[in-house]
Amino acid sequence: MSTTRQHPPGDLGPEPDGAPAGAGGGPGTVLPDGRVRTLALGNASGIVPLARDFTRQALYDWGWLPAPNADRRAAAEDVLLVVSELVTNACLHAEGPDRLRVSSDAKVLRLEVTDLGAGQPAPRTPHRAGRPGGHGMFIVQRLCLDWGVVRTPGMTGKTVWAELAAPS
Repeated sequence: MSTTRQHPPGDLGPEPDGAPAGAGGGPGTVLPDGRVRTLALGNASGIVPLARDFTRQALYDWGWLPAPNADRRAAAEDVLLVVSELVTNACLHAEGPDRLRVSSDAKVLRLEVTDLGAGQPAPRTPHRAGRPGGHGMFIVQRLCLDWGVVRTPGMTGKTVWAELAAPS
């Protein structure tokens, strides 16, 4: 289900230094509880692998990896695939991503990719599995509990967020 909201649901609190949630605190920011990570992507090269590696490290630090069984391994791979899709979409359709935020609580892992683009992401309809390209948001929709877009009134850009269930 895709939604556009003014404020994201289940926001996991402020960033370091008191900045509002999602505002970012610079490259690799980590809160004291270790459950929110922010990576600046604006001028980076190799953005998609960088975002995947950053997220993979968070999954290791939070105990998702190394995965003790196939279900947990699949959950971690789903997270990395969704990160790749969100960041790739920002590269292709929104002038590139500005920031990646990864946060987690006991039940949900939330990914947020902020960009300066004006477009509205949506799964291609109808979805044609044999057709090259256009599968990114379809994949996000299929793998996630929910996803949506947050826009701040009077500001350019948006944050595309996606939530995945934490492994049990």
